[in-house]
Amino acid sequence: MIAKLTGLLDSTGPDWTVVDVAGVGYLVHCSGRTLARLPGVGAAVSLLIETHLRQDHIHLYGFVDAAERDWFRLLTTVQGVGSRVALAVQSVLPPDELLQAILVQDRAGLTRANGVGPKLAGRIVAELKDKVAGLSLGRAVATAAGAATGPAADAVSALTNLGYRRAEAFGAVAQAVQRLGPNAAIDALIRAGLKELSA
Repeated sequence: MIAKLTGLLDSTGPDWTVVDVAGVGYLVHCSGRTLARLPGVGAAVSLLIETHLRQDHIHLYGFVDAAERDWFRLLTTVQGVGSRVALAVQSVLPPDELLQAILVQDRAGLTRANGVGPKLAGRIVAELKDKVAGLSLGRAVATAAGAATGPAADAVSALTNLGYRRAEAFGAVAQAVQRLGPNAAIDALIRAGLKELSA
């Protein structure tokens, strides 16, 4: 299995790139976000790879960081989300926004991706909301909604102690941070979080 490619960027297309590794060109499918972060043709490039082996083909999917690769893996566990749809979702939502969209159940944000309608967006949110609460998906978890440290983290902890699941508490506090701002006091975040959870 191929887990990483390091070489020279040979060429790119709308959803792919070719990485030349010691004279061998590897076709790698990528999200628009990953493609935008690649250097120019001929420059050195390193991509984390997710290898999908099927009976009739081998496909390589490339990512510039572990957070995007982990999200790809997670998205493809959802029924109806194949590799292409997962890349489409990642093209419109970076990891931190994707985490927030799932935690606050923002189906509309997910439907911006090609191939994701309201029904599939609902399934993504439903199947992933509990999974993302327990996972550390790189830098995304640390930055999403400012809820990793300080008053927001304390508010999530308080809501969890009141009996709410971590995913629900995190989503409610994320919404509160959006409305009240990153400098909101813990008591205001708890009140706003409770209001979100009771809505």
